[in-house]
Amino acid sequence: MAKGVNSTFVYILGAMFMLSFVFVFEAMLTVFSRFYSDAIAKKLVHIERKTTRIISKQQEEKIITSNCNLFEGSWVIDDDAIHPLYNTTTCPFIRNIFDCTNRPDRQYLKYKWQPSACNLPRFDGRDVLRKYKGKQIMFIGDSLSLNNYESFLCLLYVSVPGMNYKTKLTNQSVTVIFEDYEVLVTLFNSLFLVDVEVEPNIGRVLKLNSIKNGEIWKQADVLIFNTWLWWTRGKPKQPWDYIEDGGKLVKDMNRITAFKRGLNTWVKWVETQVDPTKTKVFYQGEAGSHHHGEDWGEPGVKGCSNETRPVMGSIYPGGLPLAAQIVKKVLKKMRKKESIFLLDITILSHLRKDGHPANHNGYKGIDCTHFCLSGVPDTWNQLFYASLF
Repeated sequence: MAKGVNSTFVYILGAMFMLSFVFVFEAMLTVFSRFYSDAIAKKLVHIERKTTRIISKQQEEKIITSNCNLFEGSWVIDDDAIHPLYNTTTCPFIRNIFDCTNRPDRQYLKYKWQPSACNLPRFDGRDVLRKYKGKQIMFIGDSLSLNNYESFLCLLYVSVPGMNYKTKLTNQSVTVIFEDYEVLVTLFNSLFLVDVEVEPNIGRVLKLNSIKNGEIWKQADVLIFNTWLWWTRGKPKQPWDYIEDGGKLVKDMNRITAFKRGLNTWVKWVETQVDPTKTKVFYQGEAGSHHHGEDWGEPGVKGCSNETRPVMGSIYPGGLPLAAQIVKKVLKKMRKKESIFLLDITILSHLRKDGHPANHNGYKGIDCTHFCLSGVPDTWNQLFYASLF
């Protein structure tokens, strides 16, 4: 019997040992599980925090981009040696009317446009050439389009040293072909965007409801339009004899009304004729002349000849000119607002009363309408570059 008691005792002792082992093992497993879970949790938290930081940075960059109006800011002194973006003497495209190499002061080259909420990207001509390889960029408008066009050509030309190019001319256009990249950059002369046609026994007719050149324009991949300077010209400089409006022929009419109708015809053409998946459309805002000092807060000053500094700050005393107001109103009423991007260079250009050739170029007279090259139009193209990409 003692033997049975002993065996029972051993059995109970063994069971208790096994039970204790299970408890210990479960406890160890629990601790290990908690440790393992904590490690996983910490790792997950680390990943989550890292991801959160990345997302926050991306969101922050997006917010900065979306909240930054590149066209609001001021001109600041920039003594960086890399400015200006090119040397006038190294660019073969600048006409003497824009060439200010004889200008005695060089201060006008030391200003850069500083947007209020972000930085303006530096123009990268090589980037443009690569992304638009085999494509065409076309400027359409008057002599301010020419001003902009030649700046753009210079910016591309100096980006690739020794780049080959050739020029092609037609009655209404000039095209520079950068052969290494097969990029075509065209200037199409069109003072009003709408048509001016010579009709027998009548003469030159400005047709506010007609755009026949559009068939040529929409073949390009990027279009940059501009018009305004010639709408208020009177005889003998006006390049038309009659105006056709809605099928009616008139000797003359209110020029502001005519400008609005012509602009609306152009907007309708863009919305109905241009394929936005193929062609990007920009409108180059009114750039601004400086003939009257009261416009920039200096009554009594006539012309821009002695101006060597811009209007400081972000506000132009003369306010937004009528032409720019009309453009904004017309574009705001578009059905497809995404069809046209406004390069809103008006205020920033008006601030640059010092940026004109004045009497320091090849033009016989004082030019306070166009801008020196290099100079303000290079900033227009920096803004164009930032908006394009």
